[in-house]
Amino acid sequence: MTPNIRIAHFLASRLPFYYGWVIVGCAMCGAYVKQGGAVGTLSVFVSPMTEELGWSRTDISGAVSLGGILAALSAPMVGTLADRRGSGFILVASALLLGAAALFLSLTETLIWFYAAFCIARMTFAGPFDIGTTSVVAKWFVHSRARAMSYVNVVSSVSLATMPIIAHAAMQGSDWRAGWIAIAAVVLTIGVLPNLVLMVRQPEDIGMLPDRAAAPPQTSGGNAAAPLPPAAPEFTRKQALRTPALWLIMGYTAMIFPVQAGISLHQVPHLIQRGLSPLVAVSAVSLFAIISAVASLGFGYFDRRVSSRMGLFVAAVFMSASAVILIGVTEAWHAYASMLLFGAGIGGIMTLTPVILADYFGRNNYGAIRGIALPVQVLFQATGPLVAGALYDWKGVYTYSLVLFAGCGLLAAVLILFTRPPRLPDIPHTAGTER
Repeated sequence: MTPNIRIAHFLASRLPFYYGWVIVGCAMCGAYVKQGGAVGTLSVFVSPMTEELGWSRTDISGAVSLGGILAALSAPMVGTLADRRGSGFILVASALLLGAAALFLSLTETLIWFYAAFCIARMTFAGPFDIGTTSVVAKWFVHSRARAMSYVNVVSSVSLATMPIIAHAAMQGSDWRAGWIAIAAVVLTIGVLPNLVLMVRQPEDIGMLPDRAAAPPQTSGGNAAAPLPPAAPEFTRKQALRTPALWLIMGYTAMIFPVQAGISLHQVPHLIQRGLSPLVAVSAVSLFAIISAVASLGFGYFDRRVSSRMGLFVAAVFMSASAVILIGVTEAWHAYASMLLFGAGIGGIMTLTPVILADYFGRNNYGAIRGIALPVQVLFQATGPLVAGALYDWKGVYTYSLVLFAGCGLLAAVLILFTRPPRLPDIPHTAGTER
């Protein structure tokens, strides 16, 4: 028995609540520190780094895209690893890598150095952190899955609001290098210890069941006296890939995540270019992150009252409308209105995209299925900043990329409307964890 299993056994028998909520707390720590590699955090560094080092916006955006490609390539392996070894190992390793990358970013002098460091940061953000935090919540919860996932996403949104502020504050009286050092300190302080000590792969490892404080008493024959709570059919990775639902969900992510990443990275320079002050621009970024946190809670309850599918539809419409407002932004309230819609949309897609996969395909092979779906999300997410940066360098404005993003959001909304839960009886079933 490993030390973290012994600690979990000790705590679970003494806590007045389900140990799964401790797991959610660990996932929250991972969700908080992962934003050190987010494009929203990088957006604070775009102007000072390009001015000092003489790079273009396309140069910066390319690192985001390359890091996303590395995350996509590693995701299938990381997903399978999450099913086999659990999220603790993945989240601890990711925090160490991200903290080291941020420290190396503070030493940047050349574009190659920047690419090497930020690609590692972006890879951990877009791949291992995502799979680690969502997999463990999907495995520990069924009925309360959307609510638990929304709590994790709230912390992620709070981090997206505070990480740029932390970096910006550290840069005052110094330079952008101090901002990266501050990010590294936060990541290493919060991201390692809780997941190293308290994280457990799944409730069965300590004699519990999803959503339950303890497993039912055992009968004399060694079989559980009561079944697991009702849950989705358990698909293997191969079975999931044969369903239209998985491909439509991946199509949705392919359309909506370029909008999320493209606007997130370029929103500050766009608002400044449109005549708004840097303070208004940075505060607008913080506003959308705060709204995203609040919206995550709302979408967490929306899932059980309506459906994750309709929640994702609403989120896509919000993000499309946000891009339309940004096209003509000239005053502070325009920026705030756009970021309100943008934040609400992000809250929906971040909370419900992992939830719909677990609801439709089950928990046993969630990591493997997420590891196949995530590369599509990450690869198309990587195109958003690159396309926006290239169009800016070509035309000198962000208008063209924002029109494109508005159209992508509407197309995503249409795709998710056609998505329906798959039926396992139509497909030969193979029990066990996907290898």
